[in-house]
Amino acid sequence: MPPRFTHHPARRLRLRRHTAAAALALLAALALSSGCATLDAKQREWIFQPGDRTWAGGLAAAQGMDDVWIPFRSALSGEAVRLHGLWLGQPRPDAPVLLYLHGARWDVRGSAHRMRRMHDLGFAVLGVDYRGFGRSSAALPSEDLAHEDARAAWQWLADRHPQARRYLFGHSLGGAIALRLAAETPDLAGLMVEGSFPSIPDVVSRFKWGWLPLSPLITQRFDAAARIGAVRAPVLVVHGSADSLIPPDLGQALYDRAPEPKRFVLVEGGSHHSTHGLGLDAYRAAMRELFGLAAEK
Repeated sequence: MPPRFTHHPARRLRLRRHTAAAALALLAALALSSGCATLDAKQREWIFQPGDRTWAGGLAAAQGMDDVWIPFRSALSGEAVRLHGLWLGQPRPDAPVLLYLHGARWDVRGSAHRMRRMHDLGFAVLGVDYRGFGRSSAALPSEDLAHEDARAAWQWLADRHPQARRYLFGHSLGGAIALRLAAETPDLAGLMVEGSFPSIPDVVSRFKWGWLPLSPLITQRFDAAARIGAVRAPVLVVHGSADSLIPPDLGQALYDRAPEPKRFVLVEGGSHHSTHGLGLDAYRAAMRELFGLAAEK
């Protein structure tokens, strides 16, 4: 039985931000006292915070979803990989299909509430855990490994729903992962990112210790701003005005780099975790205008 977390993740945001800032401030010392491999591994641990953790609301929302297993051999590690995902199908054979990519710390069950809302808007939804999360293969995730995992999940959807319009959704860190995949995916119908950022150095610059010259030491850069110009599908960027973990101006900066057609939605009062629920009507309107989807109510 996985551990149960009874506190909503939003209550931990301030502590997480300060902890991450202090940890990243130690990168310079680590670089001097240990090799680059240790420096990279520590960053991967701090950025992803992998494990099988979720929160009570996520456990409840995940009930009734279908388990999916995606096996492949990693071109990066040479190892056999088995990803675990959650699937919510639609009775309509012509329903659009969505790959949901979650952020740090919580496994895919922690995003089950967002997956259900997207399902209510008419999508068939696949949410997947990267290596090191949930029931997927054990590994320390990295930017490149998570990209490979997302690409394998996208191929799973393409193989099973070749005629469907396929969309990408990424929350927080998952937004940067989704954006990298979107930049190299020619058959993408649309991209949605929520609570995301232009790059990890941009996020670190907003921390308490952000004045330190840490950027050259950051190996896991997730440079979404440099990739978004290559996306050849409509882009929807959503952010909460009260997001204290990823400030909304970072979402705006990412949006500014996106090519047309695009939309930016600022959800008043939305935090890093409440924006999706509060902004569902805005999602519905943006999907109609940007993607031509008549979302269900």
